[in-house]
Amino acid sequence: MDYGMITIKLITGFIGLWLMTRILGKKEISQLTPFDFVSSLMLSELVGNTVYQKDVHYGQLLFGLAVWFILSYLFEKVTQYARRTRGPLEGTPSILIHNGKVDMREMKKNRLDFEQLRMMLRQKDIFSLREVAYAIFETNGSLSVLKNADFEAVQKQDLDLDTDPSGLTYNLLEDGDYNDDKLQQIGRDRNWLAAMLKEKGFSDPGKLAYVEWEEGKGLYILQHNREGQTESGRLQKAEG
Repeated sequence: MDYGMITIKLITGFIGLWLMTRILGKKEISQLTPFDFVSSLMLSELVGNTVYQKDVHYGQLLFGLAVWFILSYLFEKVTQYARRTRGPLEGTPSILIHNGKVDMREMKKNRLDFEQLRMMLRQKDIFSLREVAYAIFETNGSLSVLKNADFEAVQKQDLDLDTDPSGLTYNLLEDGDYNDDKLQQIGRDRNWLAAMLKEKGFSDPGKLAYVEWEEGKGLYILQHNREGQTESGRLQKAEG
């Protein structure tokens, strides 16, 4: 293939992508919506697949970039000025935790389970669901969190208090299913967990949404309610 033609196509693609980026605006990777991500992949395919094809002229490459730019530009303007279309086209944030209650309908709608939610919370330096007042799943896939007032960061030296060290939390039960691996890690079994739950009035673990355990703080329990959310309860320092 003619190296001169490859060079012209590469220069054309480079200038076209640069112009599109400048006109459409800059965004950080964390701010990209699913559509932005797919659009970036489409652009890379558009340029990459035409560079080494002899039957594709650089003018056709320029035409393809122009058409994609027009579509992207129109989409940006529609979502910017026609606010009613923004939700259907770009999606809307989902409130996964509202006032300490996990919305199971929103969890299922976004195809999330508790372990995925815990992973996103750990990325926010939050290791227990009991610390969360509100959690919003943004359209770009990130999680915004508002802590409970009791767990807001306070300097220990300001209070002059002795506090117990924090430990890791373990997901012992989710949607009624025991997590045997986690139970084994803390040296417990299903019988122990079932007994602790029954002692506090939870005779049917299958009706529970989530059970978490932390050393020195015991169990933290989320149970389903009629509204598709969860209600929380605590077992302080569950031993045995």
